Amino acid sequence: MKHHLVWFRTDLRTLDNTALWQACSDPEAQVTAVFCRTPGQWREHDMAPIRERFIDRNLRALSLDLESLGIPLVVLECDRYSDANSALLRWVCAHRITHLFANREYPVNEQARDRAFEQASSSEITCHWFDDFGIKPLGLLTKTGNPYTVFSPFKRAWLERWRQSPAPIYAKPEPRQHRSAAERTELTALSKEPLDRIWPAGEQAALERLAYFAENTIGNYKAKRDLPAEPGTSELSPYLAAGVLSARVCLDAAMAANQGYISEGNAGPDTWISELIWRDFYVHILDTFPRVSMNRCFRVEGEAIPWRDAPEDFKAWCEGRTGYPIVDAAMRQLVQTGWMHNRLRMLVAMFLTKQLLIDWRMGERFFMQHLIDGDLGANNGGWQWAASTGTDAAPYFRIFNPITQSQKFDASGAFIRRFVPELASLSDKDIHMPAPLVRQSLAEPYPAPIVELKFARERCLNAFKSVQK
Repeated sequence: MKHHLVWFRTDLRTLDNTALWQACSDPEAQVTAVFCRTPGQWREHDMAPIRERFIDRNLRALSLDLESLGIPLVVLECDRYSDANSALLRWVCAHRITHLFANREYPVNEQARDRAFEQASSSEITCHWFDDFGIKPLGLLTKTGNPYTVFSPFKRAWLERWRQSPAPIYAKPEPRQHRSAAERTELTALSKEPLDRIWPAGEQAALERLAYFAENTIGNYKAKRDLPAEPGTSELSPYLAAGVLSARVCLDAAMAANQGYISEGNAGPDTWISELIWRDFYVHILDTFPRVSMNRCFRVEGEAIPWRDAPEDFKAWCEGRTGYPIVDAAMRQLVQTGWMHNRLRMLVAMFLTKQLLIDWRMGERFFMQHLIDGDLGANNGGWQWAASTGTDAAPYFRIFNPITQSQKFDASGAFIRRFVPELASLSDKDIHMPAPLVRQSLAEPYPAPIVELKFARERCLNAFKSVQK
């Protein structure tokens, strides 16, 4: 009898999972699932502890979902990818696996892992790989045969391709008649942590959050997505990053809220759909330009930028002690919750790279070490955009002013008051940049600004101009 193995990675779901669906398409085959925990490799990749715990909680939920389908989930405990390949090959041989099914991952190390496994197992099993992380498979090229490096033309081509061939959504497989003889790994019930309420685990929780967003929030998404004190975003990114939720299912829900349109419909759904296409764009960049996975600038000239060595400034940024309330509130939100509002991600990234002139790679790493939704493609793309070293990046002379950004997007100071409570008593006017005397009057000290904005802007422009020359 055929014995199919589904290798789960960043796709911890049963609905619209290409590899799982294909493995289950033969009703006569036994199907087993496997997940390789590689904490040593994860830490080398700066995976945040909160994200590791989120994966573990979703693994337990996935195990129960698969059990109801007659598919046991086996969890192999390894340290690094090389250990996982060896352990998986031994397991495959011991259990007479005939076919392996897996969805591709696109960073350099993950692609190398898969090539190594396929080569080592070629005499034992047949491997089947699928593009599943994004909405559409990779390979979108310009008319001249080159990869896209600017989002707007990529989006136009992406939409044209989608209209010609919409992405299918694979249903949840039916329960197996031929149950696998492999034994499911008993995963220890993890103790509840405070963030369980904010980020409940499991595919059902993700689908319920998507349904609520599509029904109640997406209509005002464009108008409210930049307001950090408002519940104007989907907050689905942790589920997308871990693959608990499919981007294709998200697109389907957005189009249903948009009267069936994928573009040129209502502003809210249109804007959110565009964000889903951005996600595909960053996967495309990750796959096409491997250097961005290797701590390199997308724009080669960016390697020459004279970044400052300023450990104390970097520490103040990390700890939310820059003296700029909106920046400090955002950084404290990240450290306390494992998540940060997207408008604020751009703001604090520009503050670090432009106002403080500190290497974007330090900020990128700090984000990955703390984000529950840490995804290499999106995180790297966002940081290089802010630092003007990436694809389709902001021009180097575009520098967000943290005071005016705060006044525009947190006018009442509600978000600042939530995460910088020492400023809670200040007026809506003073809270965005308290005057020196106001700071001195506070019951709890709040630091003075670590840099003057006009000086910082000139320093930044001079540094980037030196590279242009």
